[in-house]
Amino acid sequence: MGSILFISFICYLFIDVIGYHVVALVLLLVVSILAMFFKILPVVIAAVLSALIWNFLFIQPELTFKISTPEDALLFLMYFVIAVMNAVFTTKIRKAEAVSRKRKEREKTIQLYNTLFNSLSHELKTPIAAIIGSVDTLKESTEKLSAENKNELYNEIEIAGNRLNRQVKNLLNMSRLESDSIHLQLNWYDVNEIVYNVIDNNKIDCNQHQIIYQPQDNLPLFLFDATLVEQILHNIVHNAIQYTPKSSKIEIKVSHTSENCVFEISDNGKGFPEENMERVFEKFYRLPNSSTGGTGLGLSIAQGFAEAHNGKIKVQNRSNGGAQFTVTIPAKMTDPKNYQNE
Repeated sequence: MGSILFISFICYLFIDVIGYHVVALVLLLVVSILAMFFKILPVVIAAVLSALIWNFLFIQPELTFKISTPEDALLFLMYFVIAVMNAVFTTKIRKAEAVSRKRKEREKTIQLYNTLFNSLSHELKTPIAAIIGSVDTLKESTEKLSAENKNELYNEIEIAGNRLNRQVKNLLNMSRLESDSIHLQLNWYDVNEIVYNVIDNNKIDCNQHQIIYQPQDNLPLFLFDATLVEQILHNIVHNAIQYTPKSSKIEIKVSHTSENCVFEISDNGKGFPEENMERVFEKFYRLPNSSTGGTGLGLSIAQGFAEAHNGKIKVQNRSNGGAQFTVTIPAKMTDPKNYQNE
């Protein structure tokens, strides 16, 4: 209401310049703006108040509610009807838009749920079935199986268990990101050790790929959350293993600037379609016609963990084929010799 009174006062000061017809347009504009932010009752009251103020202050004779000419009476009636209709219709449109947004959000939630359910129904069912099948075979035919067959079954159980563990960890990590419950555990770390852990954890899956890393003894120690950084690298390397042809090479490089630790993970696979580049880090997104498994959470989690460090991940296709991920993590650094003094 205060805005109607304030604008009316300003218009009253300049009535000789703008005329009372322009005042009507100005007050209608104010009512329209109010309808964009408030509920219907206060806006209707503002519309009625603006009509009465316009009549009282601006329509001749001034400072009365009388109207001297039929034209002004018709104009006042039209203003009153338009102001109230504008208030009602604008607020109803806002309400309809809010309902539409909620419907779209609900549809998006259902779509994400269906995507997650479909992914998990395969990604969890497959390793569980492999574990149960292998265990049943071992229980029922232990004496008939050769040592080689037993080792194969144990290996299948290990692979399925790792796959199951990876999917559960991804879901837990995504839950942490969604709930903003990431708290960095900062300490000084040797990145060579982190990269070796990543290579070792992907050893079972990369028996048909080659991971290349040349350790650098002159790298400083970095202050960051090693668990999250290791998970970032693990997810990117595992993604490369999944989506590149057999015998592909995956190369990891580490460098640093004065303020950042920089990881480059590149492969010589097919790269990403240019039209899909912007969707690489979306939750549950997988490349079209992808034949490999996965829930589409790995890269999204990697990006979330990088952002938790105020870092970023950039992906691009290499000119000679394949893709390259560049992970930039802001971090303090120190020479290992000076570590004890930090």
